[in-house]
Amino acid sequence: MDSLTQIILGAACGEAVLGKKIGNRALLFGAIGGTIPDLDVFIGRILYQNEIQAMAFHRGFMHSIFFAIIGCFVFGWLTYKLYDFGKRKQTTTLKDWVLLFFWSIFTHPILDCFTPYGTQLFTPFTNYRVAFNNISVADPLYTVPFLLCMIVLMFYNRERTRRKWWLKAGIYTSSAYMIFTIANKFHMDAVFEKSFINKGIPFTRFSAQPTIFNNILWYAVAETETQYHLAYYSLLDKSNTTDNVITVDKNHDLLDMSDKNLNTLTWFSKNYFNLSKKEAADTYKYTDLRYPMLNPNDPNTSVFNFTIYKNKGEWDILPFAGSPPTQEDFKVFIKRLKGV
Repeated sequence: MDSLTQIILGAACGEAVLGKKIGNRALLFGAIGGTIPDLDVFIGRILYQNEIQAMAFHRGFMHSIFFAIIGCFVFGWLTYKLYDFGKRKQTTTLKDWVLLFFWSIFTHPILDCFTPYGTQLFTPFTNYRVAFNNISVADPLYTVPFLLCMIVLMFYNRERTRRKWWLKAGIYTSSAYMIFTIANKFHMDAVFEKSFINKGIPFTRFSAQPTIFNNILWYAVAETETQYHLAYYSLLDKSNTTDNVITVDKNHDLLDMSDKNLNTLTWFSKNYFNLSKKEAADTYKYTDLRYPMLNPNDPNTSVFNFTIYKNKGEWDILPFAGSPPTQEDFKVFIKRLKGV
């Protein structure tokens, strides 16, 4: 999920492990631990000159269970050595710090697994991306109540029972909302499956996910032999199915996707993509259709698309090369969220 949410969850882990011993500093160290996995965004750009490979590195090894196990000992030992001196001598143990970093690092990729982006949780044993698709990468209804509980918690002495109460309130509230999104995912999958069947679309598979910042308006993409079919459904819709389905051609034959870098792109998007030729030579638009358009009526408003081009003899990308969304696109999005 977004960085703020991961910081809050990491802080909660820090509080649960060390809050009673070191107070608000446990929130700080937990927040640091919750941020560590996302440093792969910067490390990937250092390790790889190619943007496709750098993108694939994100939510890879540093988001794995294996990294959490290794990282908790490394960061736990380093922090213990730096913290355990002077007046703080023997106020904490090495075990405390190992547990703090394990839970703050481990919960980061677990939370990411619920989003559509996908997380290579079992790297280096497999590059399979775990993605449950039940919550948006940024959802205020998950984050804001959790944040408010953590802020209130900070004003209580570490010995106060109320501090523990607010920690539990934050965890229980966010977890309850997560459970709702999981149940909603099953409901939405059934709605979209029935909708595609009713439209006579002979799909081989489909994927559904919530749109950004909410769990009310959902988007789905269904695949047939040569096309993809895109649809939206809101919990506020009067009908129990959706009728408006947009169809786009795959155009996969425009490029040989067996190329190493292009194959990485298809793996990243789980083969839900379409291509279109751009004016410049050896330049194409690649749209990852797992992610919704901002304007539900216009497939050209997809925000997750790249320009593919040849860079020093190999395929590379210019990330997010689409036109910026307009005010009208936002209006259409909000109108569709309110239901039809």
